[in-house]
Parts: sequence; C-alpha cells; structure tokens
Amino acid sequence: MKLQRKNRLRATALGALAVSGALVLTACGSDNNSGGSAGDGGKTSAASNIKCDGAKGQLPASGSSAQKNAMDLWVKNYMAGCSGVEVNYKSSSSGEGIVAFNQGTVGFAGSDSALKPEEVAESKKICKGGQGINLPMVGGPIAIGYHLEGVDNLTLDAPTLAKIFDGKIKKWNDPAIAKLNSGAKLPDKAIQAFHRSEDSGTTQNLGKYLGAAAPNDWKYEAEKKWPAPGGQAASGSAGVAAQVKQVDGSIGYFELSYATSQSISTVDIDTGGSAPVKATPENASKAIAAAKIKGTGKDLALDLDYTTKAEGAYPIVLVTYEVVCDKGNKAETLPTVKSFLNYTASDEGQKLLTDAGYAPIPTEINSKVRETIASLS
Repeated sequence: MKLQRKNRLRATALGALAVSGALVLTACGSDNNSGGSAGDGGKTSAASNIKCDGAKGQLPASGSSAQKNAMDLWVKNYMAGCSGVEVNYKSSSSGEGIVAFNQGTVGFAGSDSALKPEEVAESKKICKGGQGINLPMVGGPIAIGYHLEGVDNLTLDAPTLAKIFDGKIKKWNDPAIAKLNSGAKLPDKAIQAFHRSEDSGTTQNLGKYLGAAAPNDWKYEAEKKWPAPGGQAASGSAGVAAQVKQVDGSIGYFELSYATSQSISTVDIDTGGSAPVKATPENASKAIAAAKIKGTGKDLALDLDYTTKAEGAYPIVLVTYEVVCDKGNKAETLPTVKSFLNYTASDEGQKLLTDAGYAPIPTEINSKVRETIASLS
C-alpha cells in the first residue's frame, strides 16, 4: 500500500464515520490492506469499543473482492485501536481465498459462497480436529451496472438479463428491453457484457439468481467460473466496474459499493412485484432477512431466496462469509482472528456496512455468528 494512502488512513482512523448514503472508496481489484497505529494491545481501545483481547502480530487473510470496501473500513478502524497488530487482507477472489485457506497460508478467508463438501473435507487437513465453517459477515446487492449514453434509468427482468449475459440479446434497442422501458430512447447500439475472469462467488450468486428466476433462459449451473460463451472478461469486481465505467454500451455485475464509488448507473429489477426494485442496501436487507440457515453444527451457511417478489426486496443479493476453522486454528493467529471478527460482527462493525453500500447481517443470524466466534479454538 502506498505511503500516502497509509498516512491518510492513519489520519482519519479515529474520526467519526458520519456518512450519508454510500461511502465513496477507491475500488482496487487486488491489494493488501495493512498499516500501523498506536493503541492498547490486548485491552479495549479507548477510541471505540474494539476489544483487542491479546491480538498481536500479523494476520494474513484473503479472498472475496466483494467485501473489499467493507474490509478497508474494518481494517482501518481495528488497527487504529489495537497496537502491534497488522491485518493484511488481500482482495482477490472467493476461489483464491478458499485455496489459500485450505493451504494454511491465511488466518481466515472471505468467500461469497459457502464451502463445498469437498472443500470442507480438504479443510480438515488444516483445521486439526475440526473443519472449515462459514460465518456470514457481509450482505448486499449485486448491482447490475450499465453505461448507456442518454439512458439514465433502465429496468430489466431476470429472463432479459439471462439473454443479455448469454449473448442472445445483442442490441440495446431489442424489443425485450424496450418492452420493459416504455418511453426510453434506446439506441441501436451493440451490448458489451462484462463478466469476471477468475473464479468468483459474485459470479456464482448471479448464476443462482438467473437459474432460479429465469430457468428457461439460463441453463448453466451456478459455479464460480463464468459459464456462458462470449462477453468480455475483467479481473475482480473492480475490473468489471472499471470497464463498465469506461465503455459506452456496456453492462456488468459487481457489488453496489463499486457502483456508488464510481457513479455507475444501476439497473432496476422487475421481480413481478408492483414496481421495479432498485439496488440499495435497504432493499437487499429485505431479501436477506428471509434467509434460512442451512449449515449444520457451527456452520452458518445461508439459503437465500432469489425468486422473492416481496415489495421492495432486491433479489440479486450475496452474503460474504468469513471462512475459519471451528477447531484447530493456528495458536499464533487465533486471538487476532477472534478479536478482529468480533469487531466486524459487532454493532459498530455492522453499522459501517450500510454506510459503505452493503447490508448488515440480520440480527438473529448475527447473534449466532458472535456466539460461534467466541467458541473458536
């Protein structure tokens, strides 16, 4: 991280985060969030309610770029309160994060999709006497961002989105798009659809939505690797957002924070309810609140309803999990893992999510997350 950025983070780390709407952050596809600050080590920070609880040294972590902007805030505040601690979160992708976790090179990983059975089995080699579990920590809408000169408002539904990303709808003035946007002056311009180049939980969650809400038009399995032919690839959510920002006629998908930070227009989704739904943290929360825990034991993986027609519920959502060992965490990093995740799951930590364009984890679920963090060993 550049010295200028580190100094800026230090200078503002203890300031009040009174932000209205989505916090504007620089979205980088892959970088390390680290720095130093003065504090009281294993005691409660005088600057906030952060409990350092014996945290010390370096805590490497990596994974989901979807939560990068949230991690920027969390790491900045946490390290301002706990001296001698360096949390280094490498924003890459969910797939890379899980690989790193199962190789034992990180204290925790961020993933936008829950561990697969085979990944859980592999984690038992690292989690001595235990296994990897999913802790839901960040919620939010997957925004469908677009760049179309002269069109400030755009509504699409699941079948139309499926056909666009599958290359079946090729022009912006296609009748299917025009039908959903009466009165809009849609240009006779080619659609340039961008997707993630690497394995991505964001891709998988979009696939789950399209498969559930448009099963006749999206025939692909919901996997982390982009499945459809055609389109153009970019690295990370930041890379897709950067392309959409630059290219007239483009469309892509990324977390809302990337759209708000770069003033990218987002699509309203016609769910079949009374009115199209905008991508906002509040609307995403309405969808996430209906999620059910499907994990067993200490695993808190969630089952999301991508076909909701509830009023104001934005259906294209994701939940980012922090992946940890329930037992068998490394002794040298366990206190820092527990201390840091206790902060991210705290009322203070979750409050920052709304400020940054994300959706806090519903209280009922988050209380179980806190209980599980306390039990990590």
